Amino acid sequence: MVHHVALYKLRPDVTPEIIEEMIRKTRSLLLKIPEVLSVRSGKKIDSSADWPFFVSLDFESRHKQAMFRDDPIYLKFLEEVVRAHTTENLLLDYETDPGRNVKYS
Repeated sequence: MVHHVALYKLRPDVTPEIIEEMIRKTRSLLLKIPEVLSVRSGKKIDSSADWPFFVSLDFESRHKQAMFRDDPIYLKFLEEVVRAHTTENLLLDYETDPGRNVKYS
């Protein structure tokens, strides 16, 4: 199983209300995509944190993750949430099955 974590820096004009809407929109959009097994999104607790918004997703495999990246709903999410409100991102992928070679993820 592949766990994807995306950390985002926000534009200066993003208000707490916009962050709440980003969280709601992330969950409502990405859960519609069949390849996504789970979605989590949230905001920073520590005010000094460098990455104030995150999204994490689970996929059965890297192949399913690749299919997800071409999904029109994901492209809508990128446009309405990511590009509209963020300036920078850090994307990380992890294999969560113990003993599984990441080559076969």
